Amino acid sequence: MDFNEGFDNLVKSPHGFTSDLKFPPYEKIKIFDTTLRDGEQCPGVAFSPVQKLEIAKALDDIGVHIIDIGFPAASKSDEKAFELIYNAKKNGEIKKSTELLVTARAKKEDVDYVFKVLLENAAHPSDVTFFVFTSGSDLQVKYKIGRMLLKKEGMSESLLEKTPVDFFRKANIRMLVEIISFLKGRGVENIEAGCAEDGSRADVDYIVEMSKAAVDAGAIRIAFADTVGVMTPQSSAHYFSRIRDAIGDVPLVAHCHDDFDLATINTITALGNGATVATCTVNGIGERAGNASLHSVLGALWALYGIKIPNFKYEKLNSLSEMVENFSGVPLNINQPVVGRNVYTHESGIHSAAQTIDPRMYQHMNPDEFGGLSRFIFGKHSGRNAVKHVLDKNSAEFEKYDIKIDDDLVNRVVKMVKAIREKNQQDKSSETIITRYYKVMDMLGINEEKLVELAVLIGHRRGW
Repeated sequence: MDFNEGFDNLVKSPHGFTSDLKFPPYEKIKIFDTTLRDGEQCPGVAFSPVQKLEIAKALDDIGVHIIDIGFPAASKSDEKAFELIYNAKKNGEIKKSTELLVTARAKKEDVDYVFKVLLENAAHPSDVTFFVFTSGSDLQVKYKIGRMLLKKEGMSESLLEKTPVDFFRKANIRMLVEIISFLKGRGVENIEAGCAEDGSRADVDYIVEMSKAAVDAGAIRIAFADTVGVMTPQSSAHYFSRIRDAIGDVPLVAHCHDDFDLATINTITALGNGATVATCTVNGIGERAGNASLHSVLGALWALYGIKIPNFKYEKLNSLSEMVENFSGVPLNINQPVVGRNVYTHESGIHSAAQTIDPRMYQHMNPDEFGGLSRFIFGKHSGRNAVKHVLDKNSAEFEKYDIKIDDDLVNRVVKMVKAIREKNQQDKSSETIITRYYKVMDMLGINEEKLVELAVLIGHRRGW
């Protein structure tokens, strides 16, 4: 509808409340997708190499700048996926400008394995970005990797409890610097340093020290991770602004998890406080509650902050979401932002009536721009206006049978719709579907009980 006053003069834009955030120039914001690695760590998810190739090509097509293609040292399947995706880029199926990234712990054996995979595929170390990471919180630095650090420093693992945290901090930085220097010596040009895993529970001064050491050693990008999803917008601003001040113009990656449904706003806050790269996964799949979702971050940046990423094909978000939903076996929540089935769907009589005047009454986003579809669903909350709107829109169907669309027909249809919905409400099939859904989801992986049964079976066979 064309409003006399103009739509923008009738509503207050959300863009007016974001002046405290200092975003990079839009063309300098990079989208980093880690569906193929972190996304696949979602319990029960295991993409085949061919599926990973299809997802990688779709990510490239939609406009993602950096694709994490996995952890080659993890499995033969990841090796095969690397081969397919690397060759797809070499053959022009993936753009030359799209950055392919491989992941390794800050350990020589992990890095050596990546070099082996590169060699087997006639790939040069400069053809990919190496992402090497270590831990950041004192909890992880001492009690997760502490024994390894003691061994690396020539000390007994039995000294773990008695050795102060500061020792492990220093040894951890030395280990990261050594692996970066080793990579540089092997001809690797692009090194992203993870500073660090569980960074959002780490001392910010330590993260700053580690980040500066990594840059001095040759890292061209720093990644900061909210690994357990405890960051808030306030702590996001604190950490990222401090790291940005310390590393100058070096690109800075935000990697947020969604344990408290804050991954999107934490990522956006990071971009407004020094980060230049946003890490996401399609549909937000990942460990525990998942990662920042591609559709939510991109949708919110554009619709709420006025930041439209150049050359990104927003209209393909829906089809990409469906692809990953099918490949992963993890259904998308129907009320998921931007791409959920119900995002542009209306049933309530009050809402539906207003939507027939103008879709923007109860929708801030245009579904066409995100590959969605605006629609009405009719049930116990439906009113006359929406029913009449749909009947009038399909008047040709009624003309074929010489049926007049009048108040009597509309009223009778509304009454029948509500009766059907009330009857369906008494049907318990939805409860059965939900029970079956959780059983199927449990079957995607192997639970503890099944693991024990499997181990017992293997143990018996070993004795045969």
